Amino acid sequence: MTFQGFTAADFNVFKIDGLEPRMEALQERIRPKLTYLGEHFSQELSILVGDEMFAHVAKHARRTINPPNDTWVAFAANKRGYKMLPHFQIGLWETHLFIWYAVIYEAPSKAIIGERLQENISEIREMIPNNFVWAVDHMKPISTPHQDLSEQDLHKMFERLQTVKKAELLCGIEIPREDAVKMTGKELLQTIHDVFTKLIPLYKLD
Repeated sequence: MTFQGFTAADFNVFKIDGLEPRMEALQERIRPKLTYLGEHFSQELSILVGDEMFAHVAKHARRTINPPNDTWVAFAANKRGYKMLPHFQIGLWETHLFIWYAVIYEAPSKAIIGERLQENISEIREMIPNNFVWAVDHMKPISTPHQDLSEQDLHKMFERLQTVKKAELLCGIEIPREDAVKMTGKELLQTIHDVFTKLIPLYKLD
């Protein structure tokens, strides 16, 4: 398979009503592309991180009624799972494509990660590009541009990661669907590579 990028039809999968019809479309249209990205970037991230990284394509297996509103492939240094660890994600909502560094609520090392982020807050503020965004809930497509956040705003997010049980932290970019569908597979692979390269220092703080 040669990666061709994502199409309007891929994003429109999330408009399909019903769990089974949407899951069928996800498996047919999007999962092969996520599997390709998983194989491609697990090797690349292993080199960038200096530790073997494994790809985990979302299966949405626990769903019995509500169809998924997004889907993704995650990368972590564990063959069995990724939710307990800081990880990377590539995925889609109906409105956009996302490329993240993520620490979600299942991660037992959240407090330690939050402390390390706080200790390096000035460097992080300088290091993260202005067009990147931050989010605090991977279940909602809501984010804030890095350029709109003060050092105090970052401090609050990093502190929350340490003190709130359900707290999460994600950083990366979101590409609106209308831009994503215009990108060739080669352009998208390069963009993902560039984003991951800029996010590696966050990951290595852990």
